[in-house]
Amino acid sequence: MPAGLESHDGFVRRAERALLRQPEPPRQPGDVILGDHRIAGFAPDMERINNAVEAAVLVPVTFDEPGGRIILTERSHKLRKHAGQVAFPGGRVDPGETALESALREAEEEINLDRSRVTPLGFLPNYYTGTGFRMTPVVALVDRADDLVPNPEEVERVFTTPLSVLFNMDRYRLDSLVWEGRRRQFYVVDQPGAHIWGATAALCRILFERLRDA
Repeated sequence: MPAGLESHDGFVRRAERALLRQPEPPRQPGDVILGDHRIAGFAPDMERINNAVEAAVLVPVTFDEPGGRIILTERSHKLRKHAGQVAFPGGRVDPGETALESALREAEEEINLDRSRVTPLGFLPNYYTGTGFRMTPVVALVDRADDLVPNPEEVERVFTTPLSVLFNMDRYRLDSLVWEGRRRQFYVVDQPGAHIWGATAALCRILFERLRDA
């Protein structure tokens, strides 16, 4: 892991240089698009990209323990879609909301994270999922992770993964599955008790790459 990322102050300094100050606007013709198709072998579905549903996720980082950790959720197994998947707190942006407001609201609803405890640092570029969402990732600092309570209707559990794991590119591997008649590749990070994959793993890589190069 590059020097500085393991400390609160070093992480903040790099984030100030690397992150966007405002959410990225929707895709314009000719824009480079970050999304599931970023991995070779998964072509973008331009109809879904052009009609993507606006969503926002909170990428919560805490330095309540040495080295820093990212807070993640495991979605409830009762949900109709994406049940049991590892994800960031987040969801669709409601009418009249900003991406930041949506990410904070979803974190309150899903894991009881009071927004007064969240310090937003900036935004990652929009991430387009193969399932038709345009996600705005909000990177933020959180004071601690030991008292977060999952909403059982939406979240099975809350857990953390050290930055030293998610920012170690040697721990990532490619896996694939057949989805809608096409073989789709995606990143996976395995850690004991968690299977981090898809958009969640990809966003962790994108965050690392931007901070590394800042």
